[in-house]
Amino acid sequence: MGTITLGVDLAKRVFSVCEMDAVGHVLRRQEVKRDAFAAWLGQQPAGTVVAMEACSGAHHWARHCLVLGLQPRIIAAQFVGPFRKSRTTKNDRNDAEAIATAARQGNMRFVPVKSVEQQARLAWHRVREGYKAEGLAIGNRLRGLLAEFGIVVANSDVALRRVLADLEAYELPGELRELLRDLAAHWAQVRERIEACDARIDAHARDDTRCMRLRSIVGIGPITADAVVATLGAATDFRNGRQLAAWLGLVPMQHSTGGRARLGTISCRGDAYLRTLLIQGARSSLQRAKAVATEQATPEQLWIRTLDRRLPFGKVLVAIANKHARQAWAMLAWDVDYDPHACLQHPRHQRTIVTV
Repeated sequence: MGTITLGVDLAKRVFSVCEMDAVGHVLRRQEVKRDAFAAWLGQQPAGTVVAMEACSGAHHWARHCLVLGLQPRIIAAQFVGPFRKSRTTKNDRNDAEAIATAARQGNMRFVPVKSVEQQARLAWHRVREGYKAEGLAIGNRLRGLLAEFGIVVANSDVALRRVLADLEAYELPGELRELLRDLAAHWAQVRERIEACDARIDAHARDDTRCMRLRSIVGIGPITADAVVATLGAATDFRNGRQLAAWLGLVPMQHSTGGRARLGTISCRGDAYLRTLLIQGARSSLQRAKAVATEQATPEQLWIRTLDRRLPFGKVLVAIANKHARQAWAMLAWDVDYDPHACLQHPRHQRTIVTV
């Protein structure tokens, strides 16, 4: 019975289930309501593989499967699509069968199951990003309303707040002034929410030893460190730092054929939020490398200077972010502190010294 694979298409109310045997034959299809799904999982034999797409609630049900002795498998949606028999007919039954078929592939890559703590910490990041988007929308709305009455404001929050603080100096209808003040108060509340999220994320980072280690890397602050730890955990699901960098989409796409390697732009796969944080942090790392004196620069900063002299700005940032991702993997997987001179111990560097 341990060879049974269950493909589950999660939904809000009714889950579609496809049961396959060891050779991939469909044994049974059924639909289970959400309230009865937990009890239905408890009736399955221990060791049964329960596969599902990575979506809202997938990690919750995966943790529930672990408690029951089942083997949860979370699969990214882009890996399930190729196993759907019909490209034009997409429904819950076909999706459940495609999930079960994908889970049986020996080379399939699965999404690590996140703990409750990891998801709770990541929730602060998700809400913070929502507040940032909302704050930007409110600021643009205020600028648009003011522009309708001939008041053009510079593209900075400071300039906008200065204008909103002195609305009486402009010839505006009283009703509009009241509307702008209400909207400005809402804008201020959103900024306060963002600051509250920053404070909580910073507290998480200060209380976690792994985050404090990551923050010793130039370009990784509390937000990036907390996001890395909350997303990756111990990073043991990746064999090496190169695999993590590829998962984050910080490597070029390949269009190789006939033994000729053709590399394109970065793949931009994986966690876009974490990739964005690493690339933004690479900007500060590049600025620091340019500002520090040569005799005080670390080997990494000297390497960054070399990149900056021969590569475009965007490629330099991606290369730095790629290196930071690999360093983060090594620090989390091996439980070590950051060593700016660790590259000098690499065999490749030793061979270079001997050759010179």
